[in-house]
Amino acid sequence: MTIISELARWAIPFILFFVPLYGYLHKVPVYETFVEGAENGFKTAVKIIPFLIGMLVSIKVFVDSGALDLLINLLRPLFLAMDWNPDLLGIIPLAVMRPLSGSGALGVATELIHQYGPDSFIGRLASTLQGSTDTTFFVLAVYFGSVGIKKHKYALKVGLLADAVGLIASIWIVSRVFG
Repeated sequence: MTIISELARWAIPFILFFVPLYGYLHKVPVYETFVEGAENGFKTAVKIIPFLIGMLVSIKVFVDSGALDLLINLLRPLFLAMDWNPDLLGIIPLAVMRPLSGSGALGVATELIHQYGPDSFIGRLASTLQGSTDTTFFVLAVYFGSVGIKKHKYALKVGLLADAVGLIASIWIVSRVFG
């Protein structure tokens, strides 16, 4: 374990030293290349701001309007009719938030883990769901927006399908492994 800790401690300083040295030895204008990359990064950041603001406002409206609570209340009879554990309703805010925002989903997962405990069924399910799904709308807004992709209909469908499969697989795996 101490070897891994030492490797982790020196990894970033090594990379910060090795990459410029490698570039210098291969006759790459290191500083100019760095400045050009920083300039391109700044342009990309400015270009994606409208997409990012639109997504963040949409999330805020969705949560503050009560639509998330309405969705949970609509799903409650289905869970009871299917004879599913009512505690699973606690994961719905995370399942809804995860495709929208990574930081929002992390906040919801943290609340669930504090409320139910890290070794509870919901705590384990929240952790598994965090690792099994992606921030689909964030990817579409930021990454697709930064390179100018306008036609993302199929990417949205596949991303949401993957999130649904991740949710179902998380529930199934956590139920089987942790009972």
